[in-house]
Amino acid sequence: MFRFAGAAAAVLLLLAGPAVAEPVVPTSRAEIDLSFAPLVRSAAPAVVNIYARHMVVERQNPLFDDPFFRRFFGNDLPGGRPRQRVENSLGSGVLVAADGLVVTNHHVIKDADQITVVLADRTEYEAELVLSDERTDLAFLRLKDLGGRSLPSLPLGDSDALEVGDLVLAIGNPFGVGQTVTMGIVSAIARTAVGISDYDFFIQTDAAVNPGNSGGALIDMKGRLVGINTAIYSRTGGSLGIGFAIPANMLRSMMRAAETGQKMVRPWLGADGQAIDRSLAEAYGLDRPAGVLVNGIAAGGPAARAGLKVGDVVAAVDGHAVDDPESLRFRLATLDLGATATLTVRRGKDTAELALPVEAPPEDPPRDERVLGGRSPLAGATVINVSPAVVEEMRLGNAGKGVVVTAIAARSPAARLGLQPGDVLLRLDGEAVESTEALDSALRGSRGPWRIAVQRGGQVLETVVGR
Repeated sequence: MFRFAGAAAAVLLLLAGPAVAEPVVPTSRAEIDLSFAPLVRSAAPAVVNIYARHMVVERQNPLFDDPFFRRFFGNDLPGGRPRQRVENSLGSGVLVAADGLVVTNHHVIKDADQITVVLADRTEYEAELVLSDERTDLAFLRLKDLGGRSLPSLPLGDSDALEVGDLVLAIGNPFGVGQTVTMGIVSAIARTAVGISDYDFFIQTDAAVNPGNSGGALIDMKGRLVGINTAIYSRTGGSLGIGFAIPANMLRSMMRAAETGQKMVRPWLGADGQAIDRSLAEAYGLDRPAGVLVNGIAAGGPAARAGLKVGDVVAAVDGHAVDDPESLRFRLATLDLGATATLTVRRGKDTAELALPVEAPPEDPPRDERVLGGRSPLAGATVINVSPAVVEEMRLGNAGKGVVVTAIAARSPAARLGLQPGDVLLRLDGEAVESTEALDSALRGSRGPWRIAVQRGGQVLETVVGR
């Protein structure tokens, strides 16, 4: 099972003495005795501890969830009055700018009402949340009231320059015992199918990280930040020598958005694809099961304009190999809007390079948010039109057209029907649902029974509701 590491992990490798152009293996006892201390002294001050507090309101007595008891007893039932409880979480973070910008994991500060950051010198600062993204499990904080103080920070390195076998150091606060440093090596640089976040692409290391290390720094041999430790593989909660870090190249675009205050927008490919197994590799004449087989193209999208076609196999983005859909999504997410990326594509026996414009997903058609009313079974549902931007924002997968539910009013007909946010309304009474306006009009003109088709995840559910 996977457990979030919750610490500041830093991957550092530095041999004392003059800098060398390439990593080398120690060849003598004297070289083996060299210390990491100079590099730790340089990097450790930029690694911070994060304390997040979240106020939870709860009732002690579950009977107060029953309307019958609330009606007759009000708040007088023992244990019925709301009680506040404070939940605390501990993690680590990394200063990435001298003005107090800190990167950590989303799960460290999720739902926090108050965030305190403690520097290595024990100075404490309150922090405000600048940007948080559950899909990448990254968040950026800004320290308050620095009084003009310039803080130590780590520069971003190129995580793609890491190689399996590189030495790394992990700096963090496991179990809340204080800052620690552990050493290991990089054991994988493009680990996918881990199931930790939506953008499943991690650096794997055997540097010992434990609960409390989430949000820590992974640093290369020159002291540059190349990853943020996020989770560990563990059956007991302790380190078993397999830790996962988010590559620093994923941080870059988010960091720019955090510094400028802009909304985080990811590039849109405008195509769907699937992983290639052994049988598909044989059918398409590939040397091994790798790449992404394109099985859908959005008309007028970036992929279509670049010349990508159904049946193509995307093998690389800007020279970086793509082994599966997770790899492709990661590579696209690291691109800057407005740039042009090079897709290496296998088409039959030929290999082609296509120029892909890096664009934001369009909001076409406009959302046109509506709260459905009347006597229909959908009353109480808030809906918007599906567009590429909405598909990306709400993680709707291959949803093309239709209307998606964004909220459900409590105790409404839509709630009793079992609708959920994220459900895509496909058909009403056998007719395709084209827009929120058309759906609202159709519901007002119908007296039932209603035949409703909904797409939830990868399944289409149909039901008939009588008057």
